[in-house]
Amino acid sequence: MSASVDLADFLPAYLAEAEELLGTGHRQLLAMEVSLRRGVAHPRAVRELFRAVHTLKGLSAMVDVEPIVDIAHWMETCLRNADRAGGRLPQASVEPLMEGLREIEQRVRQLAAGKSAAPVPAGLLARLEALEVAGAAGGGGVATGGAAALALEEALASRLSPAEREQLTTGVTGARRAVRLDFIPGADRAASGTTINTVRERVASLGETVKVLPLSGPTVGGGSLTFVLLVLTEASDAELQEAAGGPPASVRPLVVPATAEAPAPGLEAPGVLEEEEPEESRRSGGTLRVEVSRLDEALERLAALVVNRSRLSRAVAALTAAGAPTRELNAILQENARQLRDMRTAILRLRMVRVGDVLERLPLLVRGLRRSTGKAVRLALDVGDEELDKAVADRLLPALVHLVRNAVDHALELPEARRALGKPDEGVVRVATHGRAGGLLDLTVSDDGRGVDAQAVAARARVPMPATPDALLELLCRPGFSTRDAANATSGRGMGMDIVRRIIVEQLGGELALETRPGAGTTFRLRVPLTITLLDALVFECAGLRYAVAVGSVEELIEVDAARLARPAGAGGLCLLERRGSAVPLVSLARLLGLAPGAAQDAMGAKALLVRQRGELVAFGVDRLVGQQEIVLRPLEDPLVRVPGVVGATDLGDGQPTLVLDLAALGLARGGKPSRREASAKAERYLS
Repeated sequence: MSASVDLADFLPAYLAEAEELLGTGHRQLLAMEVSLRRGVAHPRAVRELFRAVHTLKGLSAMVDVEPIVDIAHWMETCLRNADRAGGRLPQASVEPLMEGLREIEQRVRQLAAGKSAAPVPAGLLARLEALEVAGAAGGGGVATGGAAALALEEALASRLSPAEREQLTTGVTGARRAVRLDFIPGADRAASGTTINTVRERVASLGETVKVLPLSGPTVGGGSLTFVLLVLTEASDAELQEAAGGPPASVRPLVVPATAEAPAPGLEAPGVLEEEEPEESRRSGGTLRVEVSRLDEALERLAALVVNRSRLSRAVAALTAAGAPTRELNAILQENARQLRDMRTAILRLRMVRVGDVLERLPLLVRGLRRSTGKAVRLALDVGDEELDKAVADRLLPALVHLVRNAVDHALELPEARRALGKPDEGVVRVATHGRAGGLLDLTVSDDGRGVDAQAVAARARVPMPATPDALLELLCRPGFSTRDAANATSGRGMGMDIVRRIIVEQLGGELALETRPGAGTTFRLRVPLTITLLDALVFECAGLRYAVAVGSVEELIEVDAARLARPAGAGGLCLLERRGSAVPLVSLARLLGLAPGAAQDAMGAKALLVRQRGELVAFGVDRLVGQQEIVLRPLEDPLVRVPGVVGATDLGDGQPTLVLDLAALGLARGGKPSRREASAKAERYLS
């Protein structure tokens, strides 16, 4: 690699583009592998992978990274042959192509770390070159299937690539059919919002658009342009016609038996135009890549504005208390608060990334585990369009990687063992999101494996068998604990679950729970905040000091009636309060923080914040609720000052640091959950 000025100038943009292209390459190659196992071609995946590798080769040549150019060249040659053959790729080609992508990715990481790209590994180019020779020997003809033909006039058919022909003729399965949808643009349809862009979007929701071809020639209504959309779909003709704005749009079948005579074309001798992006799309579309550091800087500026607004609010409140006329100032403050909230929403939206994009590397991880463990496993992703702040996503991914690795290596059985249990040979690991509420996102990682053997785990840890899933999770998350005698390449070092808990609970302030059934499978439930920088918080006083807690973590705020408190004997000094006919443990936050004498009966406070602690309600007594406020969270990164249950600090506008608490984690770190459960049982008897 040449250490030229050009490389220094172009390297940041090159690295960002290369990372995106590698992600596309891995996705398409995995899709091709799935199709090959089913015995069908995947022309679109071949074509998209070919384009990604071709672009990566050109970019690498521009910045003079020769090892990547060499690898991409032979991959591109192999994929060009497959594209000409209608998307048919030999099964033996997948592994060398996957190896090529891995080697390119490794060299991109070397460049990102300021190192030179390593030479191409010995033998890799020979293996890729052998794929090109095999593909050429196999012929580059297009398989037409023999039983079907495309009902297209020559002017249209000549514009289709072999892969697109193959995609249309082989894509008809079951209720799925290949159709031609003709859309005729016009001023009246444009006025109603129906353009080629909106038609494309509507049709995309009904099926797979293979090609869009503009035709010139006379049309119904006196126009001179028609857009022909070639679509694979299960939708009816009426649905497709409605998506194109109704008549004069028309729908015709595209694939007919080879012996049948093709229907007469609807347009006389049309001339085919080069497909190009419509003008309105060029004006409104596009993506702008922005460095995360710039978004962080914008968020820092917004954080300063939020603190200044808090200071201004305090100053206006002081003026009001002094009798000054502040009605107009208060109105301005309210408008300013709304504008800042809108700005916060806009900036956070810029920082949000789709959960699906965050998890796009998991299929590649499972593929490698399938090969290394000898287990048949399928990864099912059901994450929808949910989004997370990039800072949260970057921390969440390693935790999910550990959970998926554990599911494959520990939970799933080998194929022969699954057959003996009456299970399918192929195990399933499912990662899913389950909506979001209160600024939190719920995720699950589940499998259909053997489940967690609590007795075996307890014996391994040399402790009594855990009585609850929470206690079992505590054992699994012990630092250094592993159920394996020796470590292998995947697990056995006793780090995985400890890392998961540290990320989800300590770093993100989220929740982690376990459900398991012997022989049926295991589910890990994760709840994480959508963002960890700006959040809505409840501010309260306790023993004369102010604290804050995230609104999303508090289930309810209630008054504490001292006359209705129960103090059962043997409950470790804990009080219980009645809530809708059930007993809830009440913990004095002042005592928990060491701010009040342990025997003080009035230390329970006048208010209580109800929080879910591992699925059970726990009330934390505080003195006074100050109000709800938007705060800027400053995490405590220094390990010397980090305390369980304290997620960070904030400035409420008075210039003094205010601690932000995670009450559930604080209760677990300072309290004892078994004693609270025992106290609850005694209180239930007391109340009955």
